[in-house]
Amino acid sequence: MTNVEVRSIAKNYGSVPVLTDISTDFTQGSFTSLLGPSGSGKTTLLRIIAGFIIPDQGNVAIGGNDVTRMPVWARNIGMVFQSYALFPHMTVNENVAFGLARRGIKGEESRKQVERALELVRLPGFGDRKPKQLSGGQQQRVALARAIVTKPSVLLLDEPLSALDRRLRQEMQVELIRIQKESGLTTIFVTHDQEEALTLSDKVAILDRGRIVQIGAPTEVYERPKTRFAAEFLGDTNFLTGTVVAGGIRLANGSTVAVDAPLPATGSEATVAVRPEKIVIRDVARGGKDTDRSNRVSATISSSVYAGTALTYEAAFDGLSFKIFAQNSDARPHSVGDVVELTWSPLHTVPLEAAA
Repeated sequence: MTNVEVRSIAKNYGSVPVLTDISTDFTQGSFTSLLGPSGSGKTTLLRIIAGFIIPDQGNVAIGGNDVTRMPVWARNIGMVFQSYALFPHMTVNENVAFGLARRGIKGEESRKQVERALELVRLPGFGDRKPKQLSGGQQQRVALARAIVTKPSVLLLDEPLSALDRRLRQEMQVELIRIQKESGLTTIFVTHDQEEALTLSDKVAILDRGRIVQIGAPTEVYERPKTRFAAEFLGDTNFLTGTVVAGGIRLANGSTVAVDAPLPATGSEATVAVRPEKIVIRDVARGGKDTDRSNRVSATISSSVYAGTALTYEAAFDGLSFKIFAQNSDARPHSVGDVVELTWSPLHTVPLEAAA
């Protein structure tokens, strides 16, 4: 069942297009992240769904009802902002109860609903405190409680974790997943953080210059990116460009890279992406264990970055450079100057669509 639908949405600011022909669905109970760099249009799309911005064209439907021209208060949405936007002079209870009071729910019924919302965000007993008496993470939980206490049809989150430090942000990611699953709310989440989008979402929509360039499950958009932009924005990637031949592409140096996926017509140019963690390093000088992966190139380690549990290598061959991620499991890590063989599977060699 589709809970939120956007159809042919476009928005310009003056002569500058911000969104161009956006159409997508957000299914009931799903958690979808809108991911993209600054200026990609993700926050504008969220605010159009919320009703803060009216699109120049297209329409928005929630629960099958067209809400494109409907005011914010009539859409039955919950909204959490990056800045929390709590009322500093009110207690936690009063902040959470604010939306209920606007709907005419007061007294004992309001008290019960506020109590349940604070239990859901794991803040029971905090009702009499003021926002200044809370940590950043606790304030964010209050903002969540205020958004969900009114039982909205849709929960909209505009980079709500960006002001938190890394550890607290990771803790809140876990809490967000729990709260969303327990409440069953259709949730749309704006972020520019790739790891956050992959961690939280059922679906990730990648935006670039006002368009959705790819939308799908986290594993789909990461493992099988459609465009160079999607591959680059959602993690590190190695790119190889060559001429299409039977079963793969031929690079400028004459070597052939096998590809286990449909390619353009033979003789045309194509670019493929290979994620750094998919590449295995075999140390030729040390007699490293052979592998059954059919893509192989001889390369020289040109840099090595140690990060405790993992290492990031760069390896050069025939004017090209590869980035490789490796777990820190070897007795002796590879050193700059080591001659190695890089191997990877044709299944991990992903053809990309030509740039429009």
